[in-house]
Amino acid sequence: MPAVQTAPAGQSPAAAHVCSDDVHADANTAGKARSKDNTKRLIIPPGQDLRSHDISTNGYRNREEIPVKRSEKARIILRTLAELYPNPGIPLDHNDPFTLLVAVLLSAQSTDKKVNEITPNLFALASDPKAMAQLDVSTIRHAIRQIGLANNKAKAIKGLSQILVDQHDEMVPQSFTELEALPGVGHKTASVVMAQAFGVPAFPVDTHIHRLAARWGLSAGKNVKQTEADLKNS
Repeated sequence: MPAVQTAPAGQSPAAAHVCSDDVHADANTAGKARSKDNTKRLIIPPGQDLRSHDISTNGYRNREEIPVKRSEKARIILRTLAELYPNPGIPLDHNDPFTLLVAVLLSAQSTDKKVNEITPNLFALASDPKAMAQLDVSTIRHAIRQIGLANNKAKAIKGLSQILVDQHDEMVPQSFTELEALPGVGHKTASVVMAQAFGVPAFPVDTHIHRLAARWGLSAGKNVKQTEADLKNS
C-alpha cells in the first residue's frame, strides 16, 4: 500500500471530500492500481467539504489525505447526502403503484422531465390496469411517441396491464419475483416500485449510481449488479 500523509491537525473527516480509491500514481496509470486491504482514500481539501467540490481525483494529487475504509466512507457520504437532501421526493409524477410502475418503465433511457410531460396524456386515457389493457398498442404508442423506445414500451405497458388483470386482480404485485416477471420490468424498475410504492427496502442502481459509486470508491463493479452488491455491503 502506498505511503499516506496524515491530515492536518484539527481537520475533521466529517468535513471531507470523497474521491475514488485510485492510488496517486502516474497520470497514465491512475485508476488502475487498487488498494488490496479494503482501505479506500479520503481526500480532504483544507477548509472545504464534500458539498462544495466535484467528487473526483482531478486536481487533488497534492492534497492532504488519510486512509479510510469503505464502510466509513459510506457513512460520511450518507451523512452528507442526508444533510443536503433530508426529504428526497419521487421525481416521477404518479397517483398509485400502477401509475408509478408505468412511469418508471417509461423512464428507461429517458429523463424524468420528459416522462412527466407525457404521462398526463397517457393516464387521461387509462390510469388503471383494466383500462390500460383495453387500449390498443398503437394508442399507447401514440400517447408516448415523444419518448425513446416508444414502440417497445407501449407493448410492455399493454402486456403488463393484461397480466395484472388476469393474474393479480388488477393490483401491482408486492414482490420482486412477480414484478420482474412483467414485460419491460427489470430489477431496477422493480426496486423503485418496491421501495417507493410499498416501503420495502431496496437499492435501485442505474447508470448514474453506478458511475458515482465507482467515482466515490465504493465499488469497482463492472456492471450495476455488482455495484448494487458492493453498495449493500458498504
